[in-house]
Amino acid sequence: MEDISNAIRAQVLVDALPYIQKYYNKIIVVKYGGNAMTSDELKQAVMTDVVLLSLIGIKVVLVHGGGPEINDMLSKIGKEAKFINGLRYTDRETAEIVEMVLAGKVNKSLVSLLQRHGGRAIGLCGTDGGMISCVKKQGKVDLGYVGEIVDVDTTPIVDCLDRGYIPVISSVATDKNGEIFNINADTAAAKIAAALKAENLILMTDIRGLLRDKDDESTFIPEVDISEVPKLIRQGIISGGMIPKIECCVESIRQGIEKALIIDGRIPHSILIELFSKEGIGTLFRSK
Repeated sequence: MEDISNAIRAQVLVDALPYIQKYYNKIIVVKYGGNAMTSDELKQAVMTDVVLLSLIGIKVVLVHGGGPEINDMLSKIGKEAKFINGLRYTDRETAEIVEMVLAGKVNKSLVSLLQRHGGRAIGLCGTDGGMISCVKKQGKVDLGYVGEIVDVDTTPIVDCLDRGYIPVISSVATDKNGEIFNINADTAAAKIAAALKAENLILMTDIRGLLRDKDDESTFIPEVDISEVPKLIRQGIISGGMIPKIECCVESIRQGIEKALIIDGRIPHSILIELFSKEGIGTLFRSK
């Protein structure tokens, strides 16, 4: 960075101005996960991006998971992590650990990191203020205490945003009886974005975006109309773990979000690149 002249630095800021104006006072919901959570370098880059956006008047809501940290804690108590069709089976003991790790350790460490970078952050989870209400997720296989969101009360989030704070939200919630449930973080981010009528939903992943051939990044697809998604699933282009992520994008668009994006969290400052450049960096989902 030392080799960049002051003139170039100034031009970069000028080039970013139209994008800053576009997103000023708008809400962006970012689902934070993958390598961007486990690499110190990438974590620092994401926190810097979020603080910068907040300081220039863009309202960022950070929603996070924490699968590796949950697995580490389960291992420490001698409990094996169990997955069914890629989804975590969550018995009562595991649900308590999920709450402790996500709403406690991970959430507060992210709040602390944002504040060390000059941001003002508040940690929340779905139980705070009755923000996220859920029911037990139904399906062919019993996943235990895994929840399905039925309602999002945005009041706690909006209160934080209006006071200049960055809400950092962990994906746990309660049902009407007060039972704790584990919620998929992508789903939580999509539901929160829709309830907030956010401008964009950004899901951070460990791949470039949607690929026609999952093993060849040169087959990257930059933009998808949500009407094309069923066909892409039938063709096998959208498969495996990408299906629920993209279904979250589709559902958020149907509920009024203008753009939903899957971006490569392995690239430092990928959030800024996506928001402040014409080409962007990930796969854009929208309804034309």
